[in-house]
Amino acid sequence: MFTTLSLPNGSILPNRLAKAAMEENMADVGQVPGPALHRLYQLWAQGGVGLIITGNVMIDGRAMTGPGGVVLEVNTPLAPFKAWARAARQNGAQVWMQLNHPGRQVMANMGGEAWAPSAVPVAMGKYSKLFAQPTAMSHEQIDEVIERFAATAYAAEKAGFTGVEIHAAHGYLLSQFLSPLTNKRNDQWGGSLANRARLLLDVVRTVRERVSPGFCVAIKLNSADFQRGGFSEKDAKQVILLLNELPIDLIELSGGSYESPAMQGNAADGRTLAREAYFLEFARDLAAIARMPVMTTGGIARKSVAQQVLDSGVAVAGIATAMAQVPDLPLQWKAGNEPYALPTPVEWKNKPMASLARMALVTRRLRALGEGHSRASRYSPLFSLIASQLRTKRITRRYREWRQRQV
Repeated sequence: MFTTLSLPNGSILPNRLAKAAMEENMADVGQVPGPALHRLYQLWAQGGVGLIITGNVMIDGRAMTGPGGVVLEVNTPLAPFKAWARAARQNGAQVWMQLNHPGRQVMANMGGEAWAPSAVPVAMGKYSKLFAQPTAMSHEQIDEVIERFAATAYAAEKAGFTGVEIHAAHGYLLSQFLSPLTNKRNDQWGGSLANRARLLLDVVRTVRERVSPGFCVAIKLNSADFQRGGFSEKDAKQVILLLNELPIDLIELSGGSYESPAMQGNAADGRTLAREAYFLEFARDLAAIARMPVMTTGGIARKSVAQQVLDSGVAVAGIATAMAQVPDLPLQWKAGNEPYALPTPVEWKNKPMASLARMALVTRRLRALGEGHSRASRYSPLFSLIASQLRTKRITRRYREWRQRQV
């Protein structure tokens, strides 16, 4: 795991361990990275990881996964992003900005725009009303989204990042186009898998044309949606065969969506995921047909599990929550130490609330690290969830005020 990896465009990863993306929800005023995010990424840079992937950066400030999200658009000032890139790159790691559009997964109280392939709302029982009603995208809006991905990638390169990861997983917009559950279109963007994959392929081509050859372009793809009738392992295999024809430097395999949070180890279709390295079985099979290196993320917190991932033929082990608990986990492993790197477990009967509590525990830890409190603590899930909800209300007001100033 501490050997280098050469990527298709000639770039080098110093080792095979990656800090995978987590949604920090820690943007400063103006939806830009500030000192807290800079400090957080400096910790990960010093922790010995070979690849750092940021939490998702939104390509459109009107469509956000959360009110504390970072936004990078054509006219966004680059100085805060340059400082972010410097902090993350100081120890030689590759640093990639994850680019995202949430599509229909937008909270109603944020007042944003929920564009989607089709007007299929989020289905989460009594919690469904918390999400905005999506509208089916016009051809002009699809073209705009393609251009926004490319413009943000270009800005990321200007800011000093070494690559981008295009988010096409977890039920966000590009993932929604791939899934037959959310894509009910009957034009060139829907129907067959080739049509449903068209937006992702067009985004990749346009991004690749806009950035320099040495700048890395990666994809985050679901190995499956883990919903009956959704994007399947067979679909993922076919999409990878299509992506094989494009200049892509790495594919990260994950799984799930808001409706089926497999990325937290819970699948809505009843399948039992592995207790650790949730998607390894899928990643191993898909890596066998991929021409580019494959990375998998989800539930990796022990050195032996990371080694198992790499021994299976997967090129990079992505570590998320464990890197929040122990930011220097790679250095610890290299020194022969095995620190406990899991947060407090949440086993509530109410699954959506348990999912929110797990996220609240992680984001609370990330904020503590960004504020300079590196000592690990065992947080209360209930208190963390309540505090998170109160904070979200406060920064939602701040976001809406920012949006009004943009009009």
